[in-house]
Amino acid sequence: MAKDNKNLNKKPKFSPYWIYGFVIAGILAIQLFSGGFGGSQANTITPDKFKTFLKDGDVSEIMIIRNTHTAKVYLTKEALDKELHKKAKPSNIALSISKQPNYTFEFGDLQNFEDDIEKIIDESQVKVDVKYDTEENTFGNLLFSLLPFILIIGVWIFIMRRMSGGSGGGAGGQIFNIGKSKAKLFDEKTDVKTSFKDVAGLEGAKEEVQEIVDFLKNPEKYTSLGGKIPKGALLVGQPGTGKTLLAKAVAGEAKVPFFSLSGSDFVEMFVGVGASRVRDLFKQAKEKSPAIIFIDEIDAIGRARGKSNFSGSNDERENTLNQLLTEMDGFGTNTNVIVLAATNRADVLDKALMRAGRFDRQIFVDLPDVRERKEIFEVHLRPLKQAEKLDIDFLAKQTPGFSGADIANVCNEAALIAARKGKKAVDKQDFLDAVDRIVGGLEKKNKIVTKEEKKAIAFHEAGHATVSWMLEHAAPLVKVTIVPRGQSLGAAWYLPEERLIVRPKQMLDEMCAALGGRAAEKVIFDEISTGALSDLEKVTKQARAMVTVYGLSDKIGNLTYYDSSGQESGFTKPYSEETAELIDKEISDIVEEQYQRAIKLLEQHKDKLTELAEVLLEKEVIFKDNLEKIFGKRPFHKEIAERKLEANSEEE
Repeated sequence: MAKDNKNLNKKPKFSPYWIYGFVIAGILAIQLFSGGFGGSQANTITPDKFKTFLKDGDVSEIMIIRNTHTAKVYLTKEALDKELHKKAKPSNIALSISKQPNYTFEFGDLQNFEDDIEKIIDESQVKVDVKYDTEENTFGNLLFSLLPFILIIGVWIFIMRRMSGGSGGGAGGQIFNIGKSKAKLFDEKTDVKTSFKDVAGLEGAKEEVQEIVDFLKNPEKYTSLGGKIPKGALLVGQPGTGKTLLAKAVAGEAKVPFFSLSGSDFVEMFVGVGASRVRDLFKQAKEKSPAIIFIDEIDAIGRARGKSNFSGSNDERENTLNQLLTEMDGFGTNTNVIVLAATNRADVLDKALMRAGRFDRQIFVDLPDVRERKEIFEVHLRPLKQAEKLDIDFLAKQTPGFSGADIANVCNEAALIAARKGKKAVDKQDFLDAVDRIVGGLEKKNKIVTKEEKKAIAFHEAGHATVSWMLEHAAPLVKVTIVPRGQSLGAAWYLPEERLIVRPKQMLDEMCAALGGRAAEKVIFDEISTGALSDLEKVTKQARAMVTVYGLSDKIGNLTYYDSSGQESGFTKPYSEETAELIDKEISDIVEEQYQRAIKLLEQHKDKLTELAEVLLEKEVIFKDNLEKIFGKRPFHKEIAERKLEANSEEE
């Protein structure tokens, strides 16, 4: 019985292609029975033979086809009995509807042909019916008449199948599905295999999202006490810090469906599409709850409403945001759907989106510290072939301010550099070269630099090194080079101390060190050049921040003109013209004071500056050891080391 049921289920299903087959079969049948197919081909003769048959009285009828210049010859019954015309009898008369000719031939000029026929008929005194016709290709005419309709129907069927997603476009990719969500679903059993073990560093952020994972695993633990699940968590941090990776790890740990999409996926040229996609996204998530929705770069749709909105109140982006606000605060607490979002521009998001009940939590994903960078290096070093056991602590210290993505790039760049040099493994020097490549750019050893320019560059870089060596709070020097790299003609690498708070004297020492290059040009050559552009840009920004942001200027006082919320309009200044003049003068005074300080330092150590520049001209690249030979140990080096030891002992 089971087999019988299977056989019954295997009955052919109706297909629209059957209709096409029936139509074609009908056309062929019409052509067949109208004489276009199947009839035996009439014997072809020459006009001279026809004239002979006509003179002998064997022809009963002539059908002259005007448009094709052919003639069909029909013989008399007596002529068909002759031995000469036995082969002229049609073989399948039963299948033919129309009368079949016995002979056919082609003629030239119609008028001459008619004159010849009349002359023969008059001379031979035979009785022949002469008829005229215009022959048409029934099948061809029918085909050409139906072809436009066939094409239109075919195109219509193709478009309808595409619009309904039948051509493999998937939901949301075609016109009829344009309001469908474009979110990619990662199944917890097959696709999402990332866990917190794969996320190095980010300890604070992982602790915050751990509770979300616990709720999705054991919701009764919290709901039994009357608690409610957070509806959303916003991951905020600089690019490359691992926000997307952390969200994916949450889905992998929680073992739930994970809907991932970008904020720009809601944006479309059609009105109402964004709001429709939001509705469809939450509908799908509810059906698969418990689930996680992850919206990357949410600032694409979550920007504060009413700002720079020149298109009126019916703005499409605002409609999308309004629908998102409704969905986040509208679905019930027992649906177990959590929204994670990531952005590096939290200051521009709408306040309604940030309130409790929507994105209840803001999780800040900061740049990794030295300990976290070590963990990230350990993850990205696994696939590399290492020449020897690398000092990962050293690599972590050499990359201050690097994000997780930057560290991954360093490891990849080191492998490429080692391969470029023909090495079979990646060593420590490859990593140092990779850091230099990423920070400073590619070396350009073949760049044309005159001797005078090279000398100026050497003293400029030696000035930076000398001033930073003499100042307590300046960053320790690592390397100085006068080989052109990237857009710069020379460069100096420092290892800045990672501080949580910065004091004025520390900022001033850094500014003085940055101005050491121009100060060296002034001391040695008594003239300055355009080579200090990046230094001046850096120093001016620092001085402006001291005065207008951090309130570190005595003349301006404890005021800041920085707006962290981003609500201030750019058309007006938050201070008067008199204050603007005071700010400009204070910035100029700070920079000029540090410039003069750098000049004074270099004049005191002019001989050592010259010696360092000569070494730099000779070797092109110098390191910390070269400076120690010339200047000796830094005078406050021991003090800094003692402070660090004291701080560590206090923590213990």
